Amino acid sequence: MTIAEAAARCGLPESTLRYWERIGLVDRVQRDASSGHRRYRPEDVATLETLGNLRAVGLGIEDMRAYLSGARRGDEAAGEQRELFETHARRLADEVAALELRRRYLDLKVRYWSAREAGDLDKAAAVAQELAPIIRRMNPKDNP
Repeated sequence: MTIAEAAARCGLPESTLRYWERIGLVDRVQRDASSGHRRYRPEDVATLETLGNLRAVGLGIEDMRAYLSGARRGDEAAGEQRELFETHARRLADEVAALELRRRYLDLKVRYWSAREAGDLDKAAAVAQELAPIIRRMNPKDNP
């Protein structure tokens, strides 16, 4: 399979496939003897598809490297693989919580400015009171 075919099959740009090979995330791909072009075997494509999935859920290069290493060791590395995914799931949960906090802040700012626009300063003040703890949570280092 050519690089274009492998990239299309995996849903990844060709540049990503080249980069992953260059940094040693994936093994060097066999080359066509006459043209020197990369020729992907089914097992190469399977690895790229796996890496594409890991990338899609936000794993970084080093985590993908660790995953592939563990996958080669099979069940012996099951605990390490589980821990890798648990750690990443916690990281994503933290990101979701941070995004939710930011969304709550924006919702309150909309309510605040809507009240101001309507001339309802009492409502604006009440919303400002709701905003204060959100702001402290968003900037914990500024609020000991």
